Amino acid sequence: MKCPFCGHLESQVLESRDSEGKEEIRRRRECLKCGKRFTTHEKVTQSFLWVIKKDGRREQFEKDKLKRGILRSVEKRPISLELIDDIVADVEREMLRKKLPEVSSGEIGNAVLKRLKKVDKVAWLRFASVYLEFGDLKDFEKAIEKIIP
Repeated sequence: MKCPFCGHLESQVLESRDSEGKEEIRRRRECLKCGKRFTTHEKVTQSFLWVIKKDGRREQFEKDKLKRGILRSVEKRPISLELIDDIVADVEREMLRKKLPEVSSGEIGNAVLKRLKKVDKVAWLRFASVYLEFGDLKDFEKAIEKIIP
């Protein structure tokens, strides 16, 4: 591992810990040249996942694109960035568990809606209005009826 301070390529691992979700290992290292300490995070690289869009186009799954969409729906809502990152990671894991090279944008959208509904109803409605392409006020009324018992 390359030292971020001096660029030396050899370091000693002082401590290793699993992350909360046990999907990442945190390692505390010490450079063998300059003696400074730094932290690295090791994570298994995921395989590529393709998304089939509504119009039939295929594009590579992008976590950042999904996160941006969710961020728009939670704007000015009391939702942490950490929770948004957790939602994105959960959705990605769910899609990869299918063990298919392609998933529809509808499957991804439904997975996000399922999680947002538990977190914040306003964010759920905002995301649904874009994802489900609400055309008029009646679409909003129907959606609100679904989330208000």
